Formats: sequence, C-alpha cells, structure tokens
Amino acid sequence: MIMDRLYKAAAESPVCVGLDTKIDYLPACIANMDTNDGEKIFEFNKKIIDATADLAGCYKVQVACYEALGLEGMSAYARTVQYARAQGKLVIGDCKRGDIASTAEQYARGHFEGDFEVDFLTVNAYMGYDAVSPYLPYVKDHDKGLFILTHTSNPSAKDLQEQKLEDGEQVFEKMADLVEKWGGDLVGESGYSAVGAVVGLTYPEAFADIQARCPHTFFLVPGYGAQGGTGKDIADIFKRSRCAVINSSRGIICAHRGKTEGPDFVDYIRDAAAAMKEDILQWL
Repeated sequence: MIMDRLYKAAAESPVCVGLDTKIDYLPACIANMDTNDGEKIFEFNKKIIDATADLAGCYKVQVACYEALGLEGMSAYARTVQYARAQGKLVIGDCKRGDIASTAEQYARGHFEGDFEVDFLTVNAYMGYDAVSPYLPYVKDHDKGLFILTHTSNPSAKDLQEQKLEDGEQVFEKMADLVEKWGGDLVGESGYSAVGAVVGLTYPEAFADIQARCPHTFFLVPGYGAQGGTGKDIADIFKRSRCAVINSSRGIICAHRGKTEGPDFVDYIRDAAAAMKEDILQWL
C-alpha cells in the first residue's frame, strides 16, 4: 500500500521538500537561460531533486505555482512530478481540490492518471464525503493516497476550523474524526491508512488532539521553516508516533537567495535540506 511506502521513506527521512517554485526563486544562472519560463522552472526543480533525493522522504509540488504560468508552467509541473517519480521518490500533488461528484471524478482522473500523475493528492473535504468519495476508487484499486485538510497552518485557520459546534467539539475535531473514519478500511501493514490528513505545525495543541483521535492517520505537516516551525516543535509529535512527513518549501528551495547566483546554488539547497533533517532527527 502507498502509505506503507511513505511510512518507510519517512522513517529514513521525514523531510518533504516542497517544490512550490516561482520564477523569482531562480538564480541568475537559470533565470538567464535562453528558453521559456517553464523550461527554467523544470531545470531548477530537476537540479533540486538531484541534489536532495538522498535527503528527502518525498516531494510536494504546489500546482498553483505552475498553473499561473499557463501551458509552459503545467508542462514544468508534469515533467517535475514525472522526474521525481522516475527517481523512485513519492510525490504529493498539492492541489487542494474541493469539488464534488463528476467534477471531483475528473480531478481524480487528472491527477492520478496521465501527464500529471502523482502518488498522493491534497483534498479539501469541507464539502463533506461527496468531496472525498470520487477519489477512493483510485486509492483502493490503483494504490494512490489522499491528504485531507484538517487543521491548516495559516493564521486565519482558527476563523472556521476552531469554531465550536453544538456538541462542544471544534470543527477541525469533527473533520479529524471523519478522516479517520473515511480511511478505516484502507489501513496498511504500517498501521496507517492511505487517507491521511494535513495538519499544520503552527497549532501544536490542535495537532496533539488530532493525533490522539486519529491513531491510523498519517500526517502531511506544513509550517516548518519559513512559517516558523522547528524540529523541537515536531518532537512531541514523533514521541507519540512516527506518523508524519514535514514539509518545507521556501526554507529549502530559496536557501541560495542572497548568497549566490551561480550553479553552486544547489549546494545551499542541499545544505538546507540536510540541516532540516538533522534538526528533526536530533529530537527523536
């Protein structure tokens, strides 16, 4: 099962490198190439993957960064996910799809087949089970996985997600219970379901609550690095269980900025990924 593979990869390294690549992140040696922006972004990503493959447990690719560049960008997205997977790495398509029924079926087909095929997809399920069920045939029959937004890392997450319901529970708690339920018959040998949850590092009390509620749920954790999270913040999570991959995007892929514009940019990126891995593992 796909989550068993991610669990094993995360045991070696819980680092998820976020390829949320924008044009202004590129060093001059790539930005000045005589080609289109999509080609430049793919070249940048390819070099990052080559430099960090032995340090990363997986990669996350934020589709919005590529959609913004039109066809050139989506070509870069396709080539990036294909290249990472060809290196034997698991790839999370960070698309946060949130529609239902036949539309969600098309999203599932678009991201679990063909040019944009990834191993996991992030999904916004705040429209309920109808926003999840169209993906489950791929999870069950094609060894794919989901990460469902549960408690996100952004400051205004509490505006909705921490609101209390009539029974006294908070909205994110209800979502956590649903995620555990939806993935109940998809648990692998690792003890974790192919239906995982996105839970931000920036709300540690909420994370502890969710982790207690969801013993079979594996987590994709944003909030490290540029958003302020550190290895110490992860310590309590991993003391309870090795149940997560920790994403850093800008903290890794922008590590060269202000230091070099040359091809040695990959050295700074590799160093940042290695430092993140060390920062996390020192607390285990």
